Amino acid sequence: MGIQVEFNPDLALRNIFHHYDKARSLEECIPKDLEAGKTYDFLKEGQRNYWLMGEIPLLQTEGEGKVSRPLASIVILESTHFIKDNKIYTKGKYEVKEVFNPYDKMYVFS
Repeated sequence: MGIQVEFNPDLALRNIFHHYDKARSLEECIPKDLEAGKTYDFLKEGQRNYWLMGEIPLLQTEGEGKVSRPLASIVILESTHFIKDNKIYTKGKYEVKEVFNPYDKMYVFS
């Protein structure tokens, strides 16, 4: 058995309604009022590695690889792996640099 590690070029979180339905924790979901300049916590199941030296897209996921277009440009500030109930998780903090207009046709990351 090898070590399972996933390298993610983006941060994909669930719709906030999953938290309202008590199916997911708040940290697993995109905040209702996402704001540029604010810092938020995130939580993902699995041992994940994120790029920490620049901006990456924030996406909404439905699971199984189904993701939205970028909703925002973020910077991961910290990322930590831990074990809970015999499962590996990744938690951390991200700062929103820019929230995108969902009607824009092009998104650019620097």
